[in-house]
Amino acid sequence: MRKTARYSALAAAGLLALSSLTACANDAAGTASSGSKGDGKGTKVKIMVGGLDKVIYLPAMLTQRLGYFDAEGLDVELLSEPAGVQAETALVSGQVQGAVGFYDHTLDLQVKGKHVESVVQFSHAPGEVEIVSTKKADDITSPKDFKGKKLGVTGLGSSTDFLTKYLAVKNGVKVSEFTPVAVGAGPTFISALQQGAIDGGMTTDPTVATILDKKAGKVLLDMRTPAGSQAALGGPYPSSSLYMQTDWVNAHKDTVQKMVNAFVKSLKWMSTHSAAEIAEKMPADYSQGNKVLYASAIESTLPMFTDDGVMPKNGPETVEKVLKAFNPAVQKADVDLDKTYTTEFVDKVTD
Repeated sequence: MRKTARYSALAAAGLLALSSLTACANDAAGTASSGSKGDGKGTKVKIMVGGLDKVIYLPAMLTQRLGYFDAEGLDVELLSEPAGVQAETALVSGQVQGAVGFYDHTLDLQVKGKHVESVVQFSHAPGEVEIVSTKKADDITSPKDFKGKKLGVTGLGSSTDFLTKYLAVKNGVKVSEFTPVAVGAGPTFISALQQGAIDGGMTTDPTVATILDKKAGKVLLDMRTPAGSQAALGGPYPSSSLYMQTDWVNAHKDTVQKMVNAFVKSLKWMSTHSAAEIAEKMPADYSQGNKVLYASAIESTLPMFTDDGVMPKNGPETVEKVLKAFNPAVQKADVDLDKTYTTEFVDKVTD
């Protein structure tokens, strides 16, 4: 009971910090789109992002800041939730028209009878890092040591949860032999790591950069690059993307095309600019007072991004393999990968 009470207090404090961070992200989104709001121009689209300030989802806010949505005649409102699974819920419930999150949710949802598809793929690697507490670094030297450990994920049912379970099973540890703990990202993840509520966990930049800077943890597995994805997962792992309900896509193809046009422009822009230049375009509060560290976080994560929005070859197959390793529902299902993404819109993008 005492442990539960201590963690409840930690979670409450962390939630407050995370709520504050999310509020900042939403404020930034509102400011960024003020040029088209209220003037009666542009097609209105709401997008829920699984953490606007996360570098893995950087193209969402960057596209807003570069003015590419406005240029396409879109009035885009960016909203933020701490984890991708919450962005998925907002999409399926009809609160928003699109979600920026991991592609793997499209497979998970298909198995649950929901038809959702990725319309533009931001990445060909997860952008995730498995971090272990400095205090536990000698005890956890590979995923084989996950047994009996408390491992942080952004949320239960999130992509960090999926990947953690895969790494465990792949290395001989049953899902029932470790404890996933939902700790979000940013301040809540860092606090949980420092206070021993978790022994390690999976997170992204800028959280990774902050942890390393504080010397609170060490990198166990780095999946921010295609090479890292290949080593850990056995192939390219398409992660961050814009996914939408298939029925909505089919009924609003002109709007979807404009969304994809804007995002691909951003991806191309990112591929020709430095991390420091990208950082300068982002809201000031994203750097949390340390512009150098923030730019470094972006630089470490840049290799995960595509420059054309195209689904990487064999990417869907890698994702299916990962999910089948631990998810009984996916194991039993005959997933139609062709229905989890479309290249119709990226194929029509012109420079």
